[in-house]
Amino acid sequence: MARFDMELPNDLIKEFSDLDDNLDTILGEMTNAGAKKVYSNVLSNMRSVFKSTNSLEKGLKITKVYKTSSDDGINTKVGFYGYDGVPTKKYPQGKPIPLKAMAREYGTPTEAKKPFFRKSFIKSQIEAEMLKVQDKYIKGDG
Repeated sequence: MARFDMELPNDLIKEFSDLDDNLDTILGEMTNAGAKKVYSNVLSNMRSVFKSTNSLEKGLKITKVYKTSSDDGINTKVGFYGYDGVPTKKYPQGKPIPLKAMAREYGTPTEAKKPFFRKSFIKSQIEAEMLKVQDKYIKGDG
């Protein structure tokens, strides 16, 4: 009966161990890099579609990197938060910025839709940003 034994080099084992220990940090940096790309795309799309974007820009935020409890996924969100600060009878804190963004994205009975948010998620750009971060941690042959 034939037998084959092989040992992995210690430096390769150490590299795999380090990657495993820092996996949450690496994935967090990767999702954050992708979110920053989406954020810049949203800003540029908003400025090209609308005359005034001041209230929307102040509400556009990137969340902290977080881990979901249901599936242990690492996430970073880009979204609209807060109020525009102009109180009305219906909205004492001011109109919700997410509501204004949604009205512009999907339209209203009186306003035509002007998609700017959905067009900001360009898969190839996001993946390229994430791969740049990955390349910092994984040393390739090239």
